[in-house]
Amino acid sequence: MTVRVLGIDPGLTRCGVGVVDVEPNRTAVLVHYSVVRSDASADIDQRLLVIGRGIDAALDEFAPDAVAVERVFAQHNLRTVMGTAQASGLALHAAAKRGLPVGLHTPSEVKAAITGYGNAEKKQVQTMVARVLGLAELPQPADAADALALAICHAWRGGVRAPAAAGGGSGLTPAQAAWARAEKAARRRV
Repeated sequence: MTVRVLGIDPGLTRCGVGVVDVEPNRTAVLVHYSVVRSDASADIDQRLLVIGRGIDAALDEFAPDAVAVERVFAQHNLRTVMGTAQASGLALHAAAKRGLPVGLHTPSEVKAAITGYGNAEKKQVQTMVARVLGLAELPQPADAADALALAICHAWRGGVRAPAAAGGGSGLTPAQAAWARAEKAARRRV
């Protein structure tokens, strides 16, 4: 069963949005990518309104099965992390409003899933996203490529469960089932 995942690379000035359809064999197909932009000189409430409307529009237009959002991580620049956290909250709220499952992934998790290396450079992520999706050119800008990488990572890591097959079964590949068991065990230890 094909699953559709909408990835969001949250940001207050540029919020990346990427949508992919992923088959059970991990084949991913590009559906859409874009960047929602807000004017850095506008008041914060107006900037958040623009970003929120863009996220809502993408969710409504592409009707994903799940949403993947970059997990906010500590940075030295408090202003940047605050804007990222605010945009992330908008994405989480929009998905929850629609009853969509949400997965949060750190940048290093996404890089490792897409490139095999958790410290990959942006260009490496863009290159691998283009390869995975069979694109002739790198997705631009990097925020959009990151959103696509989030969506692919989420699907590959078992973030979207296919319905159980007739006669039983989880609908997961053996690798996805192993990953799900490891994540469940990790949550119990916390």
